[in-house]
Amino acid sequence: MSETPQMVFSVSELNAYVGALLAADERLRSLTVRGEISGFKRHSSGHLYFSLKDESALVRCVMFKGQALRLGFRPEDGMQVRAQGYAALYARDGSFQLYVQALEREGAGALYARFLALRQQLEQEGYFDPAHKKPIPFLPRCVGVVTSGTGAAIQDVMQIIGRRFPKMPVCLCPVKVQGEGAAQEIAAGIREMNRQRAADVLIVGRGGGSIEDLFAFNEPAVAKAIYESELPVISAVGHETDFTIADFVADLRAPTPSAAAELAVPAYEECAAALASLGARLAASLGAGLTRRRDRLALLLHGAGFAAPQRRLADARFALDAARQSLERGAEQRLLAERHRLAQLGGKLAALDPDAVLGRGYAVVRTAEGAVLSSVDDARAGMEISVRLRDGSLSAAVNDIHRKES
Repeated sequence: MSETPQMVFSVSELNAYVGALLAADERLRSLTVRGEISGFKRHSSGHLYFSLKDESALVRCVMFKGQALRLGFRPEDGMQVRAQGYAALYARDGSFQLYVQALEREGAGALYARFLALRQQLEQEGYFDPAHKKPIPFLPRCVGVVTSGTGAAIQDVMQIIGRRFPKMPVCLCPVKVQGEGAAQEIAAGIREMNRQRAADVLIVGRGGGSIEDLFAFNEPAVAKAIYESELPVISAVGHETDFTIADFVADLRAPTPSAAAELAVPAYEECAAALASLGARLAASLGAGLTRRRDRLALLLHGAGFAAPQRRLADARFALDAARQSLERGAEQRLLAERHRLAQLGGKLAALDPDAVLGRGYAVVRTAEGAVLSSVDDARAGMEISVRLRDGSLSAAVNDIHRKES
C-alpha cells in the first residue's frame, strides 16, 4: 500500500495559508478582547505596540496612528482595557496578533459617555463660547489656586511661581479633587475665591490620574462655577493628553499645573527688562526731541532773516523766544508724564512686596521646621509655631484648633 506524498510548504506558503484560514473566520474579523496592558510602547511613527494578557495567556497587539489619535486616555502598563479589532497573522515573522481599532478602559465606557453628553449639552448652552472668555492679567497682584493642599500639583505651582516671580503672593483654597463630594468642594472653592477677591487669576486643577480620578472636573457643578467666575480661570487638569469639561469652560487651558503657573505670572527678569527698555526709550525720545529743536534754532540763527532790517531781526528774536519757551514747556511736560508713569509701575511692583501684604494685617505662620502652615489640618495641639508680622516675629504654641464651618 503506497503512502500519499506529504505536502511540503515553504515558510511563506505556510504563513500565507494560516493567514488565509484566520481571515476566513468571521469571528476573528470583529471581536473584543479584555485584558491587562503589558509592554506598552509608543513608536515614533505614532503607532502603539503592546500585549494584552490574563492569568494564563498573552496576545500581541498593534494600534495604528489613525486610531491612536482618537484615544481619550493614555494607555499604560497594568491598565485593564477592552480592545476592539480583528485578529490576523503577521506574515513576515509568522506572529499572531490583534489589530486594535478601538480601546477603552474597563468600566470607563459609561463615564466617557457621560462626558460626551455633558460636553454637547454645555456647548449648546454657550458655556464654551470664546466671547465669554476673560483675558488673563499680565501681572496679577496674587494668584489663587483651587486644588488639593497636599498633592503634587500645588507643590509644582509654588515652585514655578517662586522661580519666575519670587515675590508673587499665592492664595491656596484646599479642596478634595477626587472621590465623593469633590466636585462640590471644587465649585465651592471657586466661588469662595471670587467672594474674597484676594487674587486676580485662579488656577483650578490637579495632577494626572485615570478617567475616574479626574471625573470631578467633568461634573456640571464645576463647569457652572467656572463659567460664573468673575475672576479669569486657568484649568490645569492631569497631563497634556487629558481633557475635561473644566478645560473647555475655562478662560485658558494649561496642559499641566506647572504649565498653568508659567501662564499665570510673567518672569520677573522680563518685567525688569521691560522697565529698563521703557526708560531707555524715554531718554532716547527726549534726546531726539531736544536735538531737533536745537537744529531748528540753528537754522533760525543762520537764516536770511537776520540779515534783514531791524524789524525782521525783532520778529526773529520773538520767534526764537517762543520756540525756546515751547521747547522748555514741552520737554518739562513730557518728562513729568514719563516720571509719573515710571512711578506708577514702581508702585505696582512695590505693592507685590510680601512686607506690604503683612503691613495690611496679614501674617505668615510657620512650623518649627520652617514650613508654611496654610491649613488647620496640618496643625496639632501643642505644636510650636512662629508668626511673622510686619515688624517682627512671634514664637507661639497651638492651644486649640477650630476648623472653619463649611
